[in-house]
Amino acid sequence: MNIQRWIARREPNWKRLDALLKQVEKRSLKSLPAAEIKELASLYRSVSADLARARTNQVGAALVQDLQTLASRGYTQIYQGSRRQEWQAALDFYRWGFPALVQETWAYIALATACFLAGSLVAWWFAWQDPTFLSLLVPGELITKVRDKGELWMGSIVGIEPLASTRIMTNNLSVSFGAIAGGMTAGLYTLFLLVFNGLSIGAIATLVGQNNLAYPFWAFVFPHGSLELPAIFLAGGAGLLIARGLLFPGKYRRADALRLYGLKAAQLTYGIVPMLIIAGTIEGFFSPSPVIPSPFKYLAGMGLFTLLLIYCSRRKPTGQTG
Repeated sequence: MNIQRWIARREPNWKRLDALLKQVEKRSLKSLPAAEIKELASLYRSVSADLARARTNQVGAALVQDLQTLASRGYTQIYQGSRRQEWQAALDFYRWGFPALVQETWAYIALATACFLAGSLVAWWFAWQDPTFLSLLVPGELITKVRDKGELWMGSIVGIEPLASTRIMTNNLSVSFGAIAGGMTAGLYTLFLLVFNGLSIGAIATLVGQNNLAYPFWAFVFPHGSLELPAIFLAGGAGLLIARGLLFPGKYRRADALRLYGLKAAQLTYGIVPMLIIAGTIEGFFSPSPVIPSPFKYLAGMGLFTLLLIYCSRRKPTGQTG
């Protein structure tokens, strides 16, 4: 191989790659148009091949080192740089995108919340009017423990916190994903889950209230419920969004409406999962702890709910891009 001729033929590519990399290193990969990003990737592959040839033909240590540096810079920007952009996009979504989506879809979330609360009120009313109604919704062993022994059941979590936390997270995720997927049943299964879970909470709240255990019960519920229940309402809203696309596509074709509202439902899901993981951890380790005073648990729950409201009310400042 004529080394000097080979260098003269390949050097313009090396200089062009160096120029593109300098721009990317200064302004990020997003500063390049699509054509130059494609050119950057092509030049990187070309320089990698040149590096291999330079090593094989012993063109000189200095040139091999320069090509090695150029190839390393290309790899960093093309592969690791794209990962950084993916992480930045995820961070931007949780900072601004998710709160904006909650605000955009508030009507669906409000409807899901109303269905849950309606179920709770129905159960509360009937349970107070007819004590036998409780047996339809609450397991018999819970009724016996509360009514006959005057005890709550949360103490069973103490001592098996990691296992309990994992089970709680799995159950909450299952309920939430069921509510989301229920949108494909025209929202019927979503509404069923919301109302049924509302009935269950209302019945249990009535049971503990009738037996003077409401204060410790709600002390247990408040810390994790401040995130868990809103997450379920958000999941219900996501399911109703899918049902909207299926039943009322409006100006869109049904397939396009499903894609549009399904994407919004998927984005809501991305925000719900961290909430449920945090709630499950709190419910497994914090809520049932006998060493934490009940007033502190109430304060923790109210504080978390307040922070959630503030977070969901965030608006991206005008003109801010990141």
